[in-house]
Amino acid sequence: MNTRIRLSRSLLGEEELESVRTVLDSGYLTMGPRVTAFEAVIAQRVGTRYAVATSSATTALHLAMVALDIGPGDEVILPSFTFPATGHVVIQQGAVPVLADIDPCTLNLDAADLARKFTQRTRAVIAVHLFGNPADMEPILALTRPRGIPVVEDAACALGAHYQGVPCGSLGVLGCFSFHPRKIITTGEGGMITTNDPLLAERIQRLRQHGGDRVDGRFQFVEPGFNYRLSDIHAAIGIAQMQRLDAILEARTRFARSLSEGLSAVPGVQLPVVTPHGFHTFQTYCVILDAGISRDQVISAMNHANIETTIGTYALHGLGYMQARYGYQETDLPVSAMAGRQGLSLPIYPGLDEHDAARIVAALAEAVRGTT
Repeated sequence: MNTRIRLSRSLLGEEELESVRTVLDSGYLTMGPRVTAFEAVIAQRVGTRYAVATSSATTALHLAMVALDIGPGDEVILPSFTFPATGHVVIQQGAVPVLADIDPCTLNLDAADLARKFTQRTRAVIAVHLFGNPADMEPILALTRPRGIPVVEDAACALGAHYQGVPCGSLGVLGCFSFHPRKIITTGEGGMITTNDPLLAERIQRLRQHGGDRVDGRFQFVEPGFNYRLSDIHAAIGIAQMQRLDAILEARTRFARSLSEGLSAVPGVQLPVVTPHGFHTFQTYCVILDAGISRDQVISAMNHANIETTIGTYALHGLGYMQARYGYQETDLPVSAMAGRQGLSLPIYPGLDEHDAARIVAALAEAVRGTT
């Protein structure tokens, strides 16, 4: 039997082990000098003045909402087709997630539908660079800037991506990144917020450590905060991973090209779109299957072929609690609903080669034929 092709796998080696060993030998394990160094590396790559490390991308997004004073009665617009954490951080602040539809080609926030969602209660927009594909930020910013509404970039999948030559994470007021093992680089668990705003950076730094500022060796607590810190152990892995970033991006781009070349001849499969205005990291290689194809049966068939696949992501307006709480119906956002039903994520990570791509293409073609 063929070796199983996993959905994702991080590229790790002796450099990460040595980096962690150095931290363990130092005896300084919590947030310290390695975190500061990791923040500097990310800020330089993203092109922002500040980067603040957090325990995850979800806590980064939550801190973004808190720092922007999002609260009860406020509305935050975001795309429906995204991981639920993007909406959860809004709900956790007592605000209302206003879900907008997506572009059927890029699967990112549809600016035309965004324009229809603004009300007097709109306080922020979250633009998701889904799967590492930059959202079309120019029309989004053209809508938000005259209204004075901040844009938070959910750049969880987009480290290394850029829009019109500008790195993702530096286009909005705040950018939020993930270092989960399925993301471009990993720290095991971890996140980062990037910004050019010194006041936001200072407040986020305070909020992530219980709302306290260290003065003369002790904390002065200014506001109720959180324990959203990253440890030096995680940061040490991240520093080593950043040395691999360009090689990881090149490998993902190359493998995505091989998949697209092979799948272009497979009927019923919509390929990921690489737009001329952006660089796609291919954190996920997500295809959309035609309506007559059972996505779940395809996942099962691929598993039998010893190839791990999964859904693209979720249509938030189709989740039961979102419908019960906010009155959404499946038909409200038809493109998001379709992508939620028919999105399929295929394996992609450094180490896969053309032989693996051929296996995936052949198995998917067979699975599609068997379910139509």
